[in-house]
Amino acid sequence: MLEKLCADMLDLSGQAPYQRLRMYIEMSDTLPYVRLDVALFLQFLNAVPGPKFWEVPADDARAMTAAMRDVADAPVGELAVIRDISIPGPAGSIPARVYDKRENRGAGPVMVFYHGGGFVIGSLYTYEPYCAEVARLLDLPVISIDYRLSPEHTFPAPAEDCEAATRWIASSPAELGLEVTGLITSGDSAGGNLTIVTTMALRDNPAAVPVLVQHPIYPVVTLDADWPSMREFATGYLLTDEAMAYFGEGHAATPGDYRAEPLNFDQTGMPPSLVTTASLDPLRDQGIAYVEKLKRAGVRVEHLSAEGTIHGHITIRQAIPSTQQDVEGYVSALKSILAEVMADA
Repeated sequence: MLEKLCADMLDLSGQAPYQRLRMYIEMSDTLPYVRLDVALFLQFLNAVPGPKFWEVPADDARAMTAAMRDVADAPVGELAVIRDISIPGPAGSIPARVYDKRENRGAGPVMVFYHGGGFVIGSLYTYEPYCAEVARLLDLPVISIDYRLSPEHTFPAPAEDCEAATRWIASSPAELGLEVTGLITSGDSAGGNLTIVTTMALRDNPAAVPVLVQHPIYPVVTLDADWPSMREFATGYLLTDEAMAYFGEGHAATPGDYRAEPLNFDQTGMPPSLVTTASLDPLRDQGIAYVEKLKRAGVRVEHLSAEGTIHGHITIRQAIPSTQQDVEGYVSALKSILAEVMADA
């Protein structure tokens, strides 16, 4: 049933329901700007029967998220290298996956990617299409980290795994098969938080090679829920207040800890940063506040706002085709920043 509904949603060939939806959006002056394909996806998503992921145990929620990948996200596509590795961590081995456009590669930077999912439901599998696409577009290795998940492993277990994995990658161990000269840290949502706090940890206690650029995507940077975007987009825009409460309860972050609330901590000395937000995202305003925090700290920062789209859009490129342009824009900006950083080195 899910596959049929998603196929119907993706049919943008001009049927009457789509025309009615277009007229509704274009005539409304009381709603925020919503892209047509985003509106169609939300219309489908909010009409899907059955329990929502925040209404079921974590294992079931993860299964629902994984099932959605195959109908809502783009195919993984061709890539020279998709290879699983194991990284030593503070509580045992950390699974990870290497994506590379090239079979053989010389010394250079790599991207370390921390997936989203509220610290509860993301995985290597659900983020594979995005990581593969970034590896193609950026033409650098991307290493996705399968950190421990809550509620089985609560705060700060995910952050501990991500820091340990990133330090291991920076050391260019033989098992990695890459000579790493610098790091790009990146991730979305919960992974955006992990991007920032891992980068902060490596700023304060450097790894074998530096973080050249960080790219948090609609990141979680505070436990404070008192933001206009949190109120405006609490219901009906994929990431709901109920979902955020589910994630928060499962992760059990400690207020006042920099790994839970990096917005409240000094950002001086952070590397050049590309911060992405989405205009229909409950997390939009805290992401913008983080941009301003970086600016006040004297950090070079570029902010890209994906207008008319929602939280989580990087993993639904098939359901929301306009997302492909967003992703290409993010990688293009990242390339430019990275080129300048390396030219100045």
